[in-house]
Amino acid sequence: MADDPKTLVSTDWLAAHLKDPDLRILDASMSPAGTENTAGLEYQERHIPGARYFDIDDVSDGRSDLPHMAPPVEKFMSRLRAMGVGDGHQVVIYDSAGLFSAARVWWLFKLMGQNNVAVLDGGLPKWIQDGHPIDDLSPIIRDRHMTVRRQNQMVRDVTQVSHAAKLGDHEIIDARAAARFRGEADEPRAGLRAGHIPGSKNVPYTSVLNKDGTMKSPDALRQVFEAAGVDLSKPAITSCGSGVTAAVLCLAMERFGKTDHSLYDGSWAEWGAFPTLPVATGEA
Repeated sequence: MADDPKTLVSTDWLAAHLKDPDLRILDASMSPAGTENTAGLEYQERHIPGARYFDIDDVSDGRSDLPHMAPPVEKFMSRLRAMGVGDGHQVVIYDSAGLFSAARVWWLFKLMGQNNVAVLDGGLPKWIQDGHPIDDLSPIIRDRHMTVRRQNQMVRDVTQVSHAAKLGDHEIIDARAAARFRGEADEPRAGLRAGHIPGSKNVPYTSVLNKDGTMKSPDALRQVFEAAGVDLSKPAITSCGSGVTAAVLCLAMERFGKTDHSLYDGSWAEWGAFPTLPVATGEA
């Protein structure tokens, strides 16, 4: 793969840059919905040297009833400052699943106007498999200011998504597993209807990954979206269960040069809970 410090870097790239003074590594691991979140404890036991733990549930909008919605700018800035992450840093984000929740934090940085941020391809499993070191030490934190310019075009709310679904002027792309998209499997969150946003297409986030949790090549990624019937000439809105794996699709599109994508932050946790919003079942 071609290393790109704005999207995706290999374990070899990170190993070569591990001692760079302006590198900041974030462990953004989280447990899947419906399971106990033990990611913070696992971080304390083992992580890439120098990594800080990024708690997606903590760095979120506490005023919302929906899970881990994007935080207000001020909260993002203060939380990142407390982690010692700021202007002039190259950020690399990983998770313990391979590629699951790290892309959500990549997207969050992009939303906040930060560009020097990449996901570690294959995450912690690939890092360990490739023989690179881990430790359990807490990094020394030095305060650094962060300048944030929120990019509002990168996020969509339920009203905007509802309009897009009616007008058909965007491609709404759902990253959930096919059975959930079709409405044949229960949602991990209680009280949600089964199915998908009418007119949306299904690209399960696992379909953009290789067996080892690394991301497919840009050409192969484009083919995955085209095979799912996605019209890549239209701007894209990604969705999933709660806005986490939708970001994997944003990262995938960015890898093959499609930049007009946004993320529906409420995702199915919001849409599936509103009885007045239409729901489709079956194939796209």
